[in-house]
Amino acid sequence: MGEGNGLRLGILFNVSRNWLGGVYYIVNLVNALNSLEEKEKPEIFLFYTDELKEFLPQISYTKLETVPWAFPTPVKGYLSSWTKQKNRFSDDLAVQYELDGIYPEWNQPVHYSRAYSRPLHSVSWFADLQHKYYPEFFSRKQLMMREFRLRMMLRNTEHLVVSSKAAENDFRKFYRLRSDLKVHVLNFVSIIEDYVPEKPDKIIEKYSLPETYYMVSNQFHRHKNHAILLKTLALMKERNKSVHIAMTGKMPDSDTSLYIRELHQLMDKNELHNRVTFLGVIPRNDQLNLMQHAQAVIQPSLFEGWSTVIEDARALQVPVIASNLDVNREQLGSKGVYFDPASAEELAGILEHFNREEGKVYYEPYRERVRKYAEEFLNIFKNEVKN
Repeated sequence: MGEGNGLRLGILFNVSRNWLGGVYYIVNLVNALNSLEEKEKPEIFLFYTDELKEFLPQISYTKLETVPWAFPTPVKGYLSSWTKQKNRFSDDLAVQYELDGIYPEWNQPVHYSRAYSRPLHSVSWFADLQHKYYPEFFSRKQLMMREFRLRMMLRNTEHLVVSSKAAENDFRKFYRLRSDLKVHVLNFVSIIEDYVPEKPDKIIEKYSLPETYYMVSNQFHRHKNHAILLKTLALMKERNKSVHIAMTGKMPDSDTSLYIRELHQLMDKNELHNRVTFLGVIPRNDQLNLMQHAQAVIQPSLFEGWSTVIEDARALQVPVIASNLDVNREQLGSKGVYFDPASAEELAGILEHFNREEGKVYYEPYRERVRKYAEEFLNIFKNEVKN
């Protein structure tokens, strides 16, 4: 057992670096634990893959040990686990570092009562069930692997963490959950401790933006629904209404992405180039400053598990205009402004009349939300160790 509350937890940092939502989920989770009193803090062992090494400087926790770890490939890991009747994805690290718990346990190839060589509580997390609603956004191989991993996890894990009540409802809708499976709704938060405010005119000049603009910070995937934004701008242009949208995120090459070609065609057809600024990938502090000074953050997605972008806006007290998904309503409540993600007409109507109230406190205090998140995460393990 470690010092303080006695917990030694392993955090598995082995998501794809292309999934920034998953990357920052882990980064923010560890950083959130700093909001706890020193005596409450668990010892954290962060097991990371080489491709995620560049994100380590963004993690700052007082009881942290970072450990490079060579996780097996899915096929090799499953075959080895079935043969050995041990979870070869994480059994070795659990034994070597005398862990009391592991999170998030992505792969559960054998029954959990035999999956580890020491008593240990494995807690799984799954972001959302987007593939159930939009299977066309996935390849056949991706769908097969996703389903296989999900069913193994649901068969064997002790605990399932989801980021929203909407996600829990989806799990209960699409799967027959075991009666002894403990499901926890844990709303993650954004951590902005390192945020350094800049003067509005300085950051706006740096990125050549107009004084008034809206901010969109999503990866360029089809379900993020950038197309509705361009259709809205085209409609507003017809009405002689001027609105500018700044978009961050790495845009794939149009030669390899049909979706990106469609966006370019919308831009060209409607001559929107002076109404949209594609910023690409920019420093995190600049991104937050641009959010801070925007009229609002727009979140137009067709599907979300729990939006990191909305969490950034909440941390900064920035208003959000969001698609009317159940999860967005759960996340923002009465503080959000909502539109049908298929209706450019509806979004245009909102933007034509929207006016941000400067200095308005839209959401609960940032530090209270961070501490609540850290406590709820830790309680999943503390309660189990006590039992």
